[in-house]
Amino acid sequence: MSIGLISVLKLVPWGDVISNAPKIAEGAMKLWRTVARKPQATELPPSAEQSPLSEAETLAMLQTRLTAAEAEISDLHSLMLESSDLIKALADQNTQLIKRLETNRIRILWLTRAVVALAVAAAINLAITFAR
Repeated sequence: MSIGLISVLKLVPWGDVISNAPKIAEGAMKLWRTVARKPQATELPPSAEQSPLSEAETLAMLQTRLTAAEAEISDLHSLMLESSDLIKALADQNTQLIKRLETNRIRILWLTRAVVALAVAAAINLAITFAR
């Protein structure tokens, strides 16, 4: 199982992942700034529908629909702000995770080299000991 995981991790282009992590974080921050700057919409264009209702009934119905639409737009805007905030946080966490993975990868590489060097030294030592 761990051999499969190691081979999968070897296939990941870590250089590309690390180089693209700041771009992802910057894109999320740009999205967050753009969404946070936009004002909430307060008006909807009037509907072009014609109906057999009287003008007062039509205006009352349109006012009700407008109020409902404004409430929905406000809810959607709040949700969009929360979503962009979440995307920003996830992008920041992704950047931190990638940095930690790269640090661990380098440490494992150095540890592997150290173990190989110690194994070679131990083999040479055993060879010298048995040769006497």
